[in-house]
Amino acid sequence: MKLKNFSIYIIILLFAQSVELQGQTTILINIKLQKLYLVSGNDTIKTYSVSTSKNGIGSYKGSYKTPLGKHKVISKFGDNLPIGSIFVAREYTGRTSIIYKDSTDIEDDFILTRILRLRGLETGKNLGGYVDSYERCIYIHGTNEEGLIGKPASHGCIRMYNDDVIKLYAQVPVNTTVIIVEK
Repeated sequence: MKLKNFSIYIIILLFAQSVELQGQTTILINIKLQKLYLVSGNDTIKTYSVSTSKNGIGSYKGSYKTPLGKHKVISKFGDNLPIGSIFVAREYTGRTSIIYKDSTDIEDDFILTRILRLRGLETGKNLGGYVDSYERCIYIHGTNEEGLIGKPASHGCIRMYNDDVIKLYAQVPVNTTVIIVEK
């Protein structure tokens, strides 16, 4: 399907100034819309609802904010694990979580089901020093608070419905470009 939102197409074009992104599958995350777009060329393959940080946009270590800019998927965790699998430091704990479908908001920010770990690609913005997305452990992952998807609720990562993160995980390889924009 062709991109329905012209502004999304323009964003992809701006970041695809080099041959590097042309013809490749790219993930675009729009914080204002709380959407993740899986894009190939000028076709949107799939649109997913997400939840970014409840603390807003930012890159500083300890801010618990979602960083902007160009990233890539540096590693993936969770092959063939059951839905709701709980991870701590990217290791499966052997436990699964209750998944809340209502507006339940618990203190813990569980990382569930699958993890796509991101590395920032823009020095001073999301790479290096106190703004390093990799060191901050910024992920795309499943959540136990599915009822909060579609509005800012995370501690900096990009949360997805567990069924959706399983699908996305299967569709994107390591080194997939991820572009996080405000609007």
